[in-house]
Amino acid sequence: MQPQEEEVGAAKPTTNYGNWVSTRIILVPLILAVVFGALCVLSLLLLIPAAVSLVAAAYFAYARYLFSARGGNVQGKVRTLVLEGLEWDGCGRALDIGCGSAALAIDIAKKFPSSTVIGTDYWGGNWEYSQKVCRDNAAVEGVAERVAFQKASAAALPFADGEFDAVVSNLVFHEVKGTRDKLSLVKEALRVLKKGGKFALQDLFYVERYYGKPENMIETIKNWGVERIELVETRRSAFIPPSLKLPFMVGTLGLMVGKK
Repeated sequence: MQPQEEEVGAAKPTTNYGNWVSTRIILVPLILAVVFGALCVLSLLLLIPAAVSLVAAAYFAYARYLFSARGGNVQGKVRTLVLEGLEWDGCGRALDIGCGSAALAIDIAKKFPSSTVIGTDYWGGNWEYSQKVCRDNAAVEGVAERVAFQKASAAALPFADGEFDAVVSNLVFHEVKGTRDKLSLVKEALRVLKKGGKFALQDLFYVERYYGKPENMIETIKNWGVERIELVETRRSAFIPPSLKLPFMVGTLGLMVGKK
């Protein structure tokens, strides 16, 4: 069957991978700046919070630009680190935990044409992502037949032990609500990975209140029977500008790669 010709002037479908810096984060300090600015007629001291709010809004707007594909594409480059850290031959099944808008799951399917990929996420109203967005993105990228999506919590994955040949996750574990022990999420991810399988997990691994000291975390994971594991600091990547290396941006990110 020949593909149907596109209507003249019809817009081609595009992917929608969202941005880690939401418009809400920009609008809130901007509104505060306006409110404090208006109240300066009552007290000039309110110029201080007005200025601080305006600077915050400007910073987050700039950060959003840097993360965007049309700006610095830092978001895409951070995601690529996970893909490059996955030393996998591409044969079998891969799992993307917390797939968001499916960017990483789609990248895996495109890089490894012999693979099938499952993307899980809890999605929700706080994000610009949804299961439909994932499916639409996969269709646009031409991998819809090899990528599937389902709702699931990273704390209790609906899969059997050792079901996947590769497991990835990108900036998800720290967002999982109801689970204070974030290291348990790493253990759950490794549970569904078969022996000898490869993993690449990126999260706030340098935030001690989540994971403890990095060296202790790595030692604990080794005791789970992992054959090889390495943790590298994402912020040391050359493509990350100094303005994004702050702790509340990418300053505490770490990429954990290895073989079970």
